[in-house]
Amino acid sequence: MPPRPPSGPQDVPPGPAETPPPGRPGRLMASTLVVSSMTLLSRVLGLARDVILARVFGVSAGTDAFFVAFRIPNFLRRLFAEGAFNQAFVPVLSEYKSKGAPEAVRLLVNRVAGTLGSVLILVTVIGVVGAPVLITVFAPGFGDDPYKRALAVEMLRLTFPYLFFIALTAFAGSILNTWGRFAVPAFTPVLLNISLIGAALFATPLFVEERMAVALAWGVLAAGMAQLLFQLPFLARIGLMPRPQVRFGDPGVKKIMALMAPALFGVSVSQINLLLDTVLASLLETGSVTWLYYSDRLVELPLGIFAIAIGTVILPSLSKTHVTASPAEFSRTLDWGVRLVILVGLPAALALSVISEPLLAALFLYGDFTLFDVEQSAASLRAYAFGVVAFMLIKILAPGFFARQDTRTPVKIGIIAMVANMVFNLILVWHLRHVGLALATALSAWLNALLLWRGLSLAGFYTPTPGWGRQLTRIGLAGLAMALGVHYLAASTSLWFEATAWTRAAALLGVVVAGMLIYTLALLLLGMRPRHLRR
Repeated sequence: MPPRPPSGPQDVPPGPAETPPPGRPGRLMASTLVVSSMTLLSRVLGLARDVILARVFGVSAGTDAFFVAFRIPNFLRRLFAEGAFNQAFVPVLSEYKSKGAPEAVRLLVNRVAGTLGSVLILVTVIGVVGAPVLITVFAPGFGDDPYKRALAVEMLRLTFPYLFFIALTAFAGSILNTWGRFAVPAFTPVLLNISLIGAALFATPLFVEERMAVALAWGVLAAGMAQLLFQLPFLARIGLMPRPQVRFGDPGVKKIMALMAPALFGVSVSQINLLLDTVLASLLETGSVTWLYYSDRLVELPLGIFAIAIGTVILPSLSKTHVTASPAEFSRTLDWGVRLVILVGLPAALALSVISEPLLAALFLYGDFTLFDVEQSAASLRAYAFGVVAFMLIKILAPGFFARQDTRTPVKIGIIAMVANMVFNLILVWHLRHVGLALATALSAWLNALLLWRGLSLAGFYTPTPGWGRQLTRIGLAGLAMALGVHYLAASTSLWFEATAWTRAAALLGVVVAGMLIYTLALLLLGMRPRHLRR
C-alpha cells in the first residue's frame, strides 16, 4: 500500500536543492573539464597504483588470481551500476525533476535506494557463497592450478561485497550528476587507488610471500566502504539523503527496472567483451591475464579522462532536451560529444600504438616485471589501441538512446557486437594468443559504435553539423604529425630499458608533452580554432 501523503506543511521537509543540469552553450565544456580534471587525478593515481603493483608483485599466479577476483565484481559494477542502472535511472530522475515536484523526487530516491539495496544484498550473498562456481565459470583455466584457483576463490569472497558498496556509490553519484554536482562523483574513484596503494605498501607484510596479493583484496573491500561514505554528506547537502524503502511496485522503480533489463547489454558490451577475454586468457600461459590487465589499464586512461567524462555530462543534458522536446538541441549535443571524442581519441590511439613499449617500460619495468612482460603487454596494447576511438564513441552514442528511454535498440546492437566478439575471439586466439583477444575486443567495439551511429542517424535523432569532412582531415593530419614526432623522440631503446626510474619518467613526460604540443600546433596551422569546439 502506498504511504499516506503528508497531512500538512509541517510534514514536508525542505525540497531538494535545485541546480539545473548543464545545457547552455559553454556549460557542457565547463562541466566536462571539471569531470576530466577529477578523473585525470584518479587515473594518474591509478597509474601510480599499477606501477607499485608491478614492482611489489610482478607477474605471478597471485596477480592473475587477484585480477580475476577483482574483475568479476568490477565488471558487475560497470554492467549494473555505472552501465544499465545509471543509464536507466538518470533519464527517469531527470523526468521527475523537470516536473518540479520535490516530494515525488524524494520518494523516487528513497524507493530506488531501498529496492536497489535489497537486490544488492541478495546478489552479494550469492556471489560470496558461490565464489568457487564463479571462478570456475570466469577463469576455467585456473582449474589446472589448484593453488591459483583456491587463491582466486578466497580473494573473490573479499572483493565481491565491493559490488554492494560501489553500486550504491554509483546511485548517489547519479543523483549528484543530475543536480550538476559533477566533481564529487568524479573524484570518488581516487579513494580506490589510495586504498590499493596503501594495501600494497603497508598490508602486504602481514601475509606470507605466496599470499601477499590477498592484501589487495582487503584494500578493494575497504575502498568500497570509503567511496560510499564519502558521497553521503553531499547528498544530504542537496536534501536528497535517502531513507530506503523497498517498493518494487512503485511506478518509477518499475520504469527504471524495465529500462535496465535491455540496457544491461547496451552501454556495457565492451565490459562483457573484456570479461570474455579474461575467461579465454585464463586458458593461456600464466601471465596472459596480467598482460591484458596492464594494457587495458593504459587504454582506460584516455577513455576515462575524456569519453566517460563527456558521456557523464551530456546524459542529463540529453535527457532534459528530450523531455522538453528539443530535437535540434538533442542532435547538437550529441554532435558536440562525437566531435570532441574524435579530436581527443584519434591522437590517443596513435600515441598508445606508437610508443607502447616505451610507455610500459617507463611505468612497469621494475622488480619482477620483466622485459618479456613489457613486450607481451605492448603487443596487446597496440591491439586495444585500434579500438580506442570506438570505445569512446560508444560512451557518447549510447546515451543518445538511453536519454530517450529507448533501451531496446542498444540491446539489439549490443547482442550483435557481443556475438561478433566471440567469433573474433575464436578465430584470432589460436594464432595471436592474448593479442588476438585484445584485437577481437577492438573489432567488436567498432561494430558496436558504427551500428549505434547508424541507428541514431536513421531515426533522425542525430544529424552531423556541417564541416565534418574538414575537421576530420585536420585531425587526421595533425595526428599523423604527432605520431611521427613521438616515434622519433621515443626511438632510443637503451633509454627505456636501461635508464633509472626517474630518467625514464622524465623522458616519458617529455615525449607526452611534446606530442601534445605537436598535435595542438598542427591543428592550429591547419585552421582549427577553439570556437570549433563550442556547442
